[in-house]
Amino acid sequence: MIATPRQARAALSFSCIGHLYAHVFEPIFYIVALVLPGELGLPYEDVLTLIVAAKLLYGILAPGAGWLGDRWSTTGMMVLFFLGLGASAIAVGLATTPLALAVALAATGMFGSIYHPVGISWLLRNAIDKGKAIGVNGVFGGIGPAVAGLVAGAAIETLGWRAAFILPGVMVMLTGLAFLWAVRRGHVVETKADRAPPPPPSRDDTWRAGLVLSVTMLGAGLIYQATQPALPKMFSERLGDGMGVGAAAMAVTLVYLVAGLTQIVAGHLADRYPAKTVYVLAALGQAPLLLLMAWASGLPLVALALLAVASNMAAIPAENLLLNRYTPARWRGTALGMKFVLSFGVSGLAVPLVSAIRSWTGGFETLFVLLSGSALVVGAAATLLPSQTPKETAANPAGQAAEVVAQP
Repeated sequence: MIATPRQARAALSFSCIGHLYAHVFEPIFYIVALVLPGELGLPYEDVLTLIVAAKLLYGILAPGAGWLGDRWSTTGMMVLFFLGLGASAIAVGLATTPLALAVALAATGMFGSIYHPVGISWLLRNAIDKGKAIGVNGVFGGIGPAVAGLVAGAAIETLGWRAAFILPGVMVMLTGLAFLWAVRRGHVVETKADRAPPPPPSRDDTWRAGLVLSVTMLGAGLIYQATQPALPKMFSERLGDGMGVGAAAMAVTLVYLVAGLTQIVAGHLADRYPAKTVYVLAALGQAPLLLLMAWASGLPLVALALLAVASNMAAIPAENLLLNRYTPARWRGTALGMKFVLSFGVSGLAVPLVSAIRSWTGGFETLFVLLSGSALVVGAAATLLPSQTPKETAANPAGQAAEVVAQP
């Protein structure tokens, strides 16, 4: 069935909340990791590796979650996402050994893997102005790390690191119960067809876009996944003497809060200009910023980090629109799942990369030089996407935004 406008708004609301939750626990861990060496008796670099299994599962299981959403039930998978993620976060807060902590974190990765292939596919089916909807949705995912900074910083300072996982875990479970109630009452419905389907692409363009996006999503994911664990430690070391966990957490909050808001603008631009153009410019804009971050300190470091993360996030609406453009609706969840194998699974190896480079060099300079090079590769590869031109949908009774169609 096709959702009514009211049901579509409900879908957007729960999808946005879910996107925030999907991105909040990993950055909470990176801030908590600043105090865990004293709690667990492990070096900082070893503490970071406790989340590797979670990151791999977050990406590797995404295609299966997307396939189940396509073939079984989107709403059913979202119920599993909310309840499972909340319970897993609570388990992280209750863990008493490094092994128990790693296993509980792995469970957050397993249930967290549901959101992107299922929640975003569901959002795209319900949206008419798809770029705008993805942009708004992306803001919630983008501010997840900002919320994480506030939650983790306040919890560590007042209640201890365990509360940083338990309190939001309870909130996620309550949201899951509210979502289940909305499904039962018909406020949220299962949808399998697009309210505003894009024109079908050619077979050649589909294959070409798939190959190019595989490269760009891997590179962009590597940048995002490496920057997220590095920033709290960089801020704690480079913002001046006496800056502790709370100050580093507030800097992380500022960066991801402001950067996350850029996705509304980026989604608006991707609706009105070729998504390829927005994608290429966002990728290339990161390269000089990441390079300068390698040696920056103090407030310039925070400013550069904000701009670099904003550029990385600005590419996301365009990237999702390109996937939507070149993927049939019945396979969209599976395709989005494959995206997150690359951007969150394979590129999740960025965490051990950060740990290894930090151990070898004692700093982050080499890491950010490599990330700058990766941004250049992403931008260059994105120019190989099928050429696009904005095409107005004339006499559109639904008031739909302009669609982007591939040139023959």
